Amino acid sequence: MVIQEILDQCQAIIEYQFRNPELLDAALTHSSCADNRLLSNERLEFLGDAVLGLIVCQRLYEIYPEHLEGELTKLKSAVVSRRTCAAISNAIGLTALIRVGRGMEGAGNRPSSLAAGVFESVVAAIYLDGGFENARTFVLKHTETWILQYARTSHQQNYKSLLQQYVQRQLGGTPTYEVLDETGPDHNKSFQVRVVANDRGFSPAWGTTKKDAEQQAALKALQELGMVDEHGHEPPPVSTASTP
Repeated sequence: MVIQEILDQCQAIIEYQFRNPELLDAALTHSSCADNRLLSNERLEFLGDAVLGLIVCQRLYEIYPEHLEGELTKLKSAVVSRRTCAAISNAIGLTALIRVGRGMEGAGNRPSSLAAGVFESVVAAIYLDGGFENARTFVLKHTETWILQYARTSHQQNYKSLLQQYVQRQLGGTPTYEVLDETGPDHNKSFQVRVVANDRGFSPAWGTTKKDAEQQAALKALQELGMVDEHGHEPPPVSTASTP
């Protein structure tokens, strides 16, 4: 396949047309086939790693307002890991387009480090050619499912956080919690709480503390919204890439 065909195929895959195709050419050039390593995708890979990290960090900050820094860091590390980047690159067909030296052409499946590198390089190329928003659109299209998938396995029954993410994303608001009733002496109270989201009230739940009652009420709301089953488990998301 000639270089122009490769560039055309890549642009169709990433749904972005380059004003400067030389950037994309560099992003798809492995050091093993470059006359000079400065002409390979190594520098773009370096920049793309930073751009990818910023985009994912911003997205996590936006959709997980109740997560502390440590939780956000764990999610970010998983989403931008070379394993995830390689899986995305393989799934959308970028890995097959990178030009390698003769010694690697017949090596069978290309290594994950190469696959991850080309994804980061393409992110950087889009960023340099079209700016942050174009890079953000591309990154989030292919990482959003992974963000949700990793969050699903790490939320540890934080139903309030899951509900807030859903309401903000789908209903454009923030859920509130109303205490409907409380019983028992001061040292051993129970609380009945319900969730209200976008003017819709959900079934109330009891808890031995307000915090516990709010979690149980959030669980009720998630169940009524079809986001979790009767055991509080989310259905697996539809992924554009293989399961990590």
